[in-house]
Amino acid sequence: MRDFLKHTLATLLALFIFLGVSIGGILLLFISISIMAARDTAPTVRDKSVLVFDLSQTITDAPASSNTRDVINDAIAGSRPNTVSLRSVLNSIDEAAKDNRIVGIYLNGGNSANTTGYATLREVRRALERFKTSGKKIFAYDVDWQEREYYLGSIADTIAVNPIGGLEVNGLSSEGLFFAKALQRFGIGVQVTRVGKFKSAVEPFLQNRRSPADREQTRKLLGDIWTEFLNTTGKSRNLTPKQLQAIADRSGVLEPQEAIKQKLVDRVAYADEMTAELKKLTGDDDNTKSFQQINLRTYSRVAESKSESKTGRNQIAIVYAEGEIVNGQGGSGQIGGDRLAKQLRDLRLDDDVKAVVLRVNSPGGSATASEIIQREAILTNKAKPVIVSMGNVAASGGYWISTYASQIFAEPTTITGSIGVFGRILNVQQVANQNGVTWDVVKTGRFADSRTISRPRTPQELEIVQDSVNRIYNQFLTKVSDSRKLEKSKVAEIAQGRVWSGVQAKSLGLVDQLGGLEDAIRAAAERAKLGDDWQIEEYPKARSFEERLIETLSGASLDQSKTAIDPITSEMKRLQTELESLKSMNDPHDVYLRLPFDLSVR
Repeated sequence: MRDFLKHTLATLLALFIFLGVSIGGILLLFISISIMAARDTAPTVRDKSVLVFDLSQTITDAPASSNTRDVINDAIAGSRPNTVSLRSVLNSIDEAAKDNRIVGIYLNGGNSANTTGYATLREVRRALERFKTSGKKIFAYDVDWQEREYYLGSIADTIAVNPIGGLEVNGLSSEGLFFAKALQRFGIGVQVTRVGKFKSAVEPFLQNRRSPADREQTRKLLGDIWTEFLNTTGKSRNLTPKQLQAIADRSGVLEPQEAIKQKLVDRVAYADEMTAELKKLTGDDDNTKSFQQINLRTYSRVAESKSESKTGRNQIAIVYAEGEIVNGQGGSGQIGGDRLAKQLRDLRLDDDVKAVVLRVNSPGGSATASEIIQREAILTNKAKPVIVSMGNVAASGGYWISTYASQIFAEPTTITGSIGVFGRILNVQQVANQNGVTWDVVKTGRFADSRTISRPRTPQELEIVQDSVNRIYNQFLTKVSDSRKLEKSKVAEIAQGRVWSGVQAKSLGLVDQLGGLEDAIRAAAERAKLGDDWQIEEYPKARSFEERLIETLSGASLDQSKTAIDPITSEMKRLQTELESLKSMNDPHDVYLRLPFDLSVR
């Protein structure tokens, strides 16, 4: 097939030259041929190799699916997005444990910050624990250890830090971003309706600081995640949580020698000294004079080929629901209600698919889209088992689409719950009037223009929206009560828009088991009674590079080269992300099942 594509593209090249295609189009063709040829070559794993794991990589749920322009830009620049999918990581580590050619793992810190959530990191850490049971060693090195990297690195047999670096152990924080004064200054009016005293998603529009209720729930959530960090890293380093907490409260950031004294690292070393130590394990690499190695991204192709060799006729479908839930098809990084519902419907009607694992990593969003997805999830679960695996966050709308599954898995640090509803209504009357813009409406009914943004809504109009919010909130309570077999009064107590950690959600009955994606896959196989006769298929299917290339053979523009992001730019990008969340709010009724805008953990 690859050879066929190469010859086809070569023919197209001649044709496009004849037709006068742009130089950009020709360049795309040449790059596509070279990329496809590279894919034809299987990775070579030499004996006594070390698997290198870049700690700065961001681990996503779904496999990366860049658009064609991104792929071309990366190919020209010689770089690739620093992301890797969770299953690629897990499969690679598990395969490396069995591969006699792999003698160890090197967890190597990078220059960029890791943004992977703790729920995902916990699953990777458990894979590293399984690797250690094979008797093979894990080495970890970084210049400046941050908590996320150290959460993984603490599993290593040897942990090293650069002499100029240090180790951050200072606790977790969540810094909210509030727009109320800015919106007032720019003359943008905001009216909100909500149910649930903890439903703080509307607070950034109305207030300049957290409400006491939101502060309470955020403190409890951070406390649960921090407890997981203390217990897990402390166990690996033979320290009690109390000892680790004392270190965090005493200094926060430890100098290299102090980190050794506190038993958090084993040695202070430069990168070349770590290379020399790994050479003892692997021998010299004649090509680079380094140790024999293969990076995880490359090795994942070896692990993937092993999994593809499974010949089971039955399929377990993993469906990724990652991002904001929006009405319609949705775009990149979003969960389109219609698109995901169709995917579930197709799998429900596919006789080869015996079970579905719905991997949810979403703060929620459109109530309408969430309901469309949930309906298909219910119908699918009647036809075959649907198991939900919650990632870093599965709250509000993310919980709505999960609740009717046969079984729900969450990690202890998963952010879930947030059973609440809000409505958000913007108007630009003040800013428009200040700039000479006015409106004059003609209507045939009292509420004919109630959806306008040219004025605030009247008390009667707000009452209508509030009635809708109340109705959907009551539906939410009923759905959770029915699906989770809980008294509705009990659900009302734990709802109120409050977020819970996975461990709290388990005790409250909102989830069934603590565990990750692999646990959910095994549960799906057991419920479908498949034994060992099954294989994994992931959805939605990423289009191949060749397919995407055909759509955009010419006219591609090249991004400027990426540079390190300074703190001010980073904060502005964060603001841009928050505003993107605003743009994604496209529910036709302006009613949302969503987390607070910013619940990032630092």
